[in-house]
Amino acid sequence: MRNVLDILNERDYIEQITHPVELRELFNKESVPFYIGIDPTADSLHVGHFVSLMVASHLQKCGHKPIILVGGGTATIGDPSGKTDMRKMLSREEINHNVECIKKQVERFVSFEGENKAIIVNNADWLLDLNFVEFMREIGTLFSVNRMLSAECYKQRMESGLTFFELGYMLMQSYDFLHLYNEYGCKLQIGGNDQWSNIIGGVELIRKIGKNDSFGLTFKLLTTKEGKKMGKTEKGALWLNPEKTSPYEFYQYWRNIEDDSIETVLKVLTFLPIEKINELCSLKDEAINEAKKVAAFEITKLIHGEEEAKKAEEVSNALFNGTGSLDNMPTTKIDNINISILDAIVISGLAPSKSQARTLISQGGISLNDSIVNDYNYTLSEVDFKDGYAILKKGKKVFHKLEK
Repeated sequence: MRNVLDILNERDYIEQITHPVELRELFNKESVPFYIGIDPTADSLHVGHFVSLMVASHLQKCGHKPIILVGGGTATIGDPSGKTDMRKMLSREEINHNVECIKKQVERFVSFEGENKAIIVNNADWLLDLNFVEFMREIGTLFSVNRMLSAECYKQRMESGLTFFELGYMLMQSYDFLHLYNEYGCKLQIGGNDQWSNIIGGVELIRKIGKNDSFGLTFKLLTTKEGKKMGKTEKGALWLNPEKTSPYEFYQYWRNIEDDSIETVLKVLTFLPIEKINELCSLKDEAINEAKKVAAFEITKLIHGEEEAKKAEEVSNALFNGTGSLDNMPTTKIDNINISILDAIVISGLAPSKSQARTLISQGGISLNDSIVNDYNYTLSEVDFKDGYAILKKGKKVFHKLEK
């Protein structure tokens, strides 16, 4: 069996590794228990979690054991990484509900059966009952505050105000690694590169108590060519829950990605062989759209299943080619059809505000039933709802159905 580091390198996942030579040797010798942490701050995973679960899947396929840590304890604090404000603190009931929802989504990526079956743990089970004085004496004394404050995850919070509550996040995440090391023999933590400081904290904590077989690995964040996180839409995050982001919207997002991102998306978010990916990425000009169609279908199939991926593909074909069913198009039901075009655009999620809706209209970017809208003050009426619905279009590729 190939060393999983070769696979991850081939698919351009890896950003940083704490001890690359030793970790490669360990992967060659034995099945390595590893963990990823997910804070249950919402009742669904989003595209940001997608990459970490793909990495976990590759590791498991190569014989290593996934531990999915759901941060029921750390979510009561909230990771300050990449945040300019303190996160909202959730109640225990909200956290428990989110944990149950997330478990169902994780099962699409890792198997909970077999010799190296995955397990799910919740750090609330060991963090919430910690004795503060004992924890600070045994764990806190091993961390330098000066070094912690130089970490990237805290720098962005220094000007707006970093609370001691948030400062403790690194200690708790590091303690998670130590707990999993002691309980399950976990030797590796993986995560996005924005977690590098937190991961190093755990690796070093284990090594400071006399062990030499703890490791950290981070993978590249999914970003556009401008460096912005991929997975942001007019409505916000691109969720893996079909009730938050419909399979069609999910499909269309990947169908419409920029040309420069297609290779990364195919390597990181699909299991297609590298040879097939290279073949698709060799397509030029208009032909690159075929690669985007394959990416959209494969990614949607992975998250929502083949049936939903086929439905989304049919809707896309219907809109672009005039064939197929429109039943699965993103739809909003409205009580009063006599609404302004600006309200209709905002309600449908084609723009987040009326001012941005005006900008789209001024640029000729909005169509109603295939007619370009030029009048900001236009009000929809019965004539627009032939067969009971009206179709709004933004640009050439984003559609939304209004039903009365």
